[in-house]
Amino acid sequence: MKAVLITIGDEILSGNTVDTNSNFIATELKKIGIPVVQIFTISDEIAAIRNTLKSAVELGHLIIATGGLGPTKDDKTKTAFKDFFDDEIILDPETFDHLRRLFEKRNRGHLLELNKPQAEVLSKAFIFQNENGSAPCQMIQENGKITICLPGVPFEVKPLIKDKIIPFLADQFNLNHIVTHTVSVVGIPESLLSEQIESWELALPKDLSLSYLPVGNRIKLRLTAQGKRKEELEQRIDTEVQKLKPLIGDNVISWNGDNIEEILKEILDEKKLTVSTAESCTGGELSRILTSISGSSTYFSGGIVAYDYQKKIEILGVSKETIKGKTAVSEEVAQEMSLGGQQLFKTNISLSTTGVAGPRSDEFNNEIGTVFYSIRVNDFEKTNRLHLPHFERNDFVSFVSQRVLQDLVEILIKEQY
Repeated sequence: MKAVLITIGDEILSGNTVDTNSNFIATELKKIGIPVVQIFTISDEIAAIRNTLKSAVELGHLIIATGGLGPTKDDKTKTAFKDFFDDEIILDPETFDHLRRLFEKRNRGHLLELNKPQAEVLSKAFIFQNENGSAPCQMIQENGKITICLPGVPFEVKPLIKDKIIPFLADQFNLNHIVTHTVSVVGIPESLLSEQIESWELALPKDLSLSYLPVGNRIKLRLTAQGKRKEELEQRIDTEVQKLKPLIGDNVISWNGDNIEEILKEILDEKKLTVSTAESCTGGELSRILTSISGSSTYFSGGIVAYDYQKKIEILGVSKETIKGKTAVSEEVAQEMSLGGQQLFKTNISLSTTGVAGPRSDEFNNEIGTVFYSIRVNDFEKTNRLHLPHFERNDFVSFVSQRVLQDLVEILIKEQY
């Protein structure tokens, strides 16, 4: 079974809203062995939706559309689906009753009539009721294809997919498992890495695929296998990973780690170390990444965003003389920030960043894209400088944060402290 995703909405095409639904749905489908072969992003116009549905059913067996549903009578998504399936729209009493209970629960009973069109559905559709919103999820099975129409709000999409659609699909079809395994590699360019493991890669079984996924200056090697027996797939992948170890062992920071925060969590838990942050140019991104994973409260004590240099002085104890002599973006200030953070939160590890993310320089006229970061582990300290003048602001923040955490992982693994 192959899936096609359709994201409907002018706000996605304009760049005002980021499409997170497709990534989430593709990830959940992969867990039950359904690969996504195409993702369409289209406007909420009837012709565009209808034409895309026609293309989608030619490409996949499962089509999932998100977005475009609304309470008004001119709901274009619903109309486009009606036209495509040569169907009619009817009032579904069960869905209307669900809406009534939903609005009463939220003390919005007076809005029920206004939202009554949400209970109008395709006559051919099976309805998955939406516990977190007014637009139901509709599914049509026709000509060996399954087409599902979802609302677009992520906090409504996620429970519908995880709690209703995925269990339905898993129960209905005897699907292949898709197993992935990620090896995280550092300190080697992608071209050189490819050359170094070329013989191993060429010898991979045909039903195992390899992807190179750069993240910052880290490269994730992702092995993927499909089949009926999950345990057998895992064993086969493990066999190939063992063959890889002699080739790149010195450059690997994790033999089975995907996100840097997951890799770091395992190390911090094992070594029973605590960490804090003292951030400037990354604006709290380090803290966000560290706390994005369950269980982070066991090792993350807290963080400070001392953006203004006066706050670096007042909160973190950075010397006025250091800032005056070296400017706020300097090796010395980064070091004093990490020391201040370590003392403030009483942690084993403290991470600090100070730099100029752009697009304008700071009051000291430091060069745009310059950043210093300090990693302090107990009495050990390491400071690095990066120069990223061509990065957009958000990319700058993301790259620097990933690099800091990656460097910390390398230090902890090699026990340089």
